[in-house]
Amino acid sequence: MYAKDVPAGTTFYHGTKADLEVGDLIAPGFGSNFVGRGLKHVYFSATLDAATWGAELAKGEGRGRIFIVEPTGPFEDDPNLTDKRFPGNVTASYRSVDPLRITGEVKDWVGHSPEQLQHMKESLARMGQEGSDTIIED
Repeated sequence: MYAKDVPAGTTFYHGTKADLEVGDLIAPGFGSNFVGRGLKHVYFSATLDAATWGAELAKGEGRGRIFIVEPTGPFEDDPNLTDKRFPGNVTASYRSVDPLRITGEVKDWVGHSPEQLQHMKESLARMGQEGSDTIIED
């Protein structure tokens, strides 16, 4: 679902290993899950599966966590996934230059199988070696 088509009241998720609480803001500028530098956008999804990947692949120690979030400002489709890797926006992935407010946490999420997780990590490593892991930040 493209950002322009997202209905009001849609639940959004953000997967991470950060130790955060309900009411906290997740702001751009911090290290991302996939690159070692801060980004000018904060990323989130309307699918639990995309957030699960975020929680599982997040940098850092500790357990992955999936927060329920609400954008505090406008948001757009994540160009790193939408139409570039997945035609349309099947992952319902978005980004914003404004913070996300944490409104809850998904406590009972189920991760991907060890085989799926290993395959994803290998794919990301291969993309890094090929130089195709650049994050579009325009």
